[in-house]
Amino acid sequence: MDFRPFISALTLALCAVLLSSCSIIQPKGAGLTAYQTYDRPAKLPADPDRVSVKVSLSRQRTYVMEGTEVLMVMPVSVGAPGTSTPRGDFRITHKLERKRSKNGSPIPYWCGFQPKVGFHTGWLRHYACTDGCIRMHENLAPKFFRLVKVGTPVNISYSQPEDATHGKIPLPPDSGPLPDYSPGFYKGDGYFTHHKEPTFN
Repeated sequence: MDFRPFISALTLALCAVLLSSCSIIQPKGAGLTAYQTYDRPAKLPADPDRVSVKVSLSRQRTYVMEGTEVLMVMPVSVGAPGTSTPRGDFRITHKLERKRSKNGSPIPYWCGFQPKVGFHTGWLRHYACTDGCIRMHENLAPKFFRLVKVGTPVNISYSQPEDATHGKIPLPPDSGPLPDYSPGFYKGDGYFTHHKEPTFN
């Protein structure tokens, strides 16, 4: 008698039990806690006039530079296919710490570089997912906002030289499976202050 079908079924059942056990053992909300505690180091520039920003679309990384020195490296989410983030050379045109979109959604730490397109706080995913804007993690957006000013150059390309030298950084959990904040939280001012106090080296 061929026992292979029974062994395969038993193996699948055992895997299912083990996987369900893992999901029970994992503390509820652990992913959200890991997301909310995520942070990256940043350094203030000696000369703010020499600060520039480089965005790598393929790696979903943003590099804040002072000349050739990297002040901060952060993961970002960029435009999805069909609503891609524009490529080219731009400058920060305006900054607004507490901005809302036309539908009332909060987009904290807004740093615009084109009409209706800019950097702002938002949930990060590990794939291109935005409507063209560049989303920043809630703990990193205040740092970016402090490092740049109106007139800061921004280069957005498929890749950047820094991808190879500085692009390998720890990432926060993908926000896709995480529970969202309540609608009331977004209607109020909570999301504008929902971040760690920014610190610099």
